[in-house]
Amino acid sequence: MFQYATLNPIASCGLEMFDKKYKKVEDLKDADVALVRSASMHELELPDKLVAVARAGAGVNNIPLDTCAKKGIVVFNTPGANANGVKELVIAGMLLAARDVVGGIDWCKANASDENIGKTAEKAKKAFAGTEIYGKKLGVIGLGAIGVKVANTAVDLGMEVYGYDPYVSVQAAWSLSQSVKHISNIEDIYKECDYITIHVPLMDSTKGMIDKAAIDMMKPTAVVLNFARDLLVDEAAMVQALEDETIAKYVTDFANPTTVGKKNVILTPHLGASTEESEDNCAKMAVMEVKEYMENGNIKNSVNYPACDMGVCKEAGRLTILHENVTGMINIFTSVLAEAGINIEDMTSKSKDDDAYTMLDLDASPTADVVSKLEENPKVYKVRVIK
Repeated sequence: MFQYATLNPIASCGLEMFDKKYKKVEDLKDADVALVRSASMHELELPDKLVAVARAGAGVNNIPLDTCAKKGIVVFNTPGANANGVKELVIAGMLLAARDVVGGIDWCKANASDENIGKTAEKAKKAFAGTEIYGKKLGVIGLGAIGVKVANTAVDLGMEVYGYDPYVSVQAAWSLSQSVKHISNIEDIYKECDYITIHVPLMDSTKGMIDKAAIDMMKPTAVVLNFARDLLVDEAAMVQALEDETIAKYVTDFANPTTVGKKNVILTPHLGASTEESEDNCAKMAVMEVKEYMENGNIKNSVNYPACDMGVCKEAGRLTILHENVTGMINIFTSVLAEAGINIEDMTSKSKDDDAYTMLDLDASPTADVVSKLEENPKVYKVRVIK
């Protein structure tokens, strides 16, 4: 029996995928698995029995990844599950920046008592006139699941699309429209594009990447869209540029005191993935990842451990070991198993930065003594007997 806890409400269509082998518990200290959306886990005490955290979404800055790795806790996310919902809001953000739809709606509300509002509107509408996005240049920074969808949709809308991503995956490259122009120098996007949208993960290397220097390269008519993470943009510099009218508009999905109510900021309250479909997709994907890991030991879409898949175990036993990525570990594991008279039928070992994951299919189920001897090694974080 596996026990799981939810730190946020998780769509029921996902939780319903758990069968009788899984039981929901209220307290994290009792859980083998935690499912989370936006709740911060940085201050939580992670129990020793916790083996997996599944983030129903893409961003994982609310999870202590290094701490989890060193405790042998695999952290999953759900890349692409909410991509369409975010894409649609990005497109909406471009349209709201191009045409003052919000201003027009507010004007209609303010003049609701005007019996001749139809005639008055004909005179007033010039104040809300805008431009079309057709034929404009869009720069997409980051060509992951969301960035690719935004780029492809923009092409369909008749925009001239530039894409920048030095680490674009093969899958993303195959999915990307041939009309998207690959840009090798990000400064070309800053200098040339009418609209700039950012879709990269928040890391030390990307934090504040849209800074004053980048903003200063942009056209005074440029619009920047940020539906990824607020810390990717130096928002103080952005607000100042908007105030100085050296840039046209900033569209962001992250409400905070720096941007709220500021001139030419279009602000939404983190609505990017807040669609019924996105939440359902994320929940289902997170549960599928958890089940595959708990029942077979396979890892897919982990952010702190390598992908590793040996399918369904057809041997008598399966053992998984989470450990430091240092030389000699495989020899240690095989020696312990050999001493116990257990033969290795199949094995794979993958590494990611300082950490590694080893899976072994065996001709017998490992005993508690074998597990104990493996766990005695200080470079071993966690040992799991799958079968």
